Amino acid sequence: MCWSATADLTAGTVVTAVGIVCVARARRARDLPVAALPLLLGIHQLVEAAVWRSGGGCSPAATAWAVIALPLLPVWVPLAVAFAAAPDVPRRLWAPAAAGLAAGAFLAYGLATRSVTAEIRGHTVGYGVDVPYAPLVVGCYLFATLGSLLLSGDRGLRVLGAVMAAGAVVCTAVWRLEFASTWCAFAAVASLLVLGWVRRREPGTPVTRST
Repeated sequence: MCWSATADLTAGTVVTAVGIVCVARARRARDLPVAALPLLLGIHQLVEAAVWRSGGGCSPAATAWAVIALPLLPVWVPLAVAFAAAPDVPRRLWAPAAAGLAAGAFLAYGLATRSVTAEIRGHTVGYGVDVPYAPLVVGCYLFATLGSLLLSGDRGLRVLGAVMAAGAVVCTAVWRLEFASTWCAFAAVASLLVLGWVRRREPGTPVTRST
C-alpha cells in the first residue's frame, strides 16, 4: 500500500486502537510509557493524514507532526525504557536518555525558531526543518530511540529495537529525503510488537530478560 492520506488514516486508526489496548492492559505504572508508544505513534500517523490533506507547506498539522517526531520521541523512548526497568535501572540506559534529552532540546529550539515545511513527493512526504549541528543531533536521536531499546535487558524491547533499526536502514537507503516520514510510519507499525510485550508483562507471566 502506498503512503497517502488514506493509508496514514488507516494505519493510524489501527495502531491507535492497539495502543489503547496496550495502555488498558498495562498492570504496572512503570510499564505505561512503553505501553503508550503505539498510541503516540498511531496519533502521529493520523496527524500526517492531515498533512496530506493540507497539501503540504507550512501548516499546523506539519508542525504538530514535527513536534512528535523530533523533540518528543527521542526523550520519550529512552525514558520509557528506563522507567520499565525500574527500580533497578541498568547504568547503560542513562547514556541514551542523556542523548535523547540533548537531541530533544536542540530539536525543540529548531522548531521554536524556524518554520516546518512539508512537501508531498509522490507517495511520500518530505519535512524540512533547519536544525543546528544536524549530523550530531541525528546521531543522538538514533542512539536515544534505537540504542535504548537495543541496550534494554528486556528481550521484547530488544526485538522492537532491532526491527526499528532494520527499518531505519531500509528507509535511509530507499527514501533518503523522506526518511523522517517513512521511518516514523515503519516505527508505528513496528510498535504493534508492544502489545506482545504488554501481555508478557502481565502479573503471573515470567518476564524474559537477556544480558
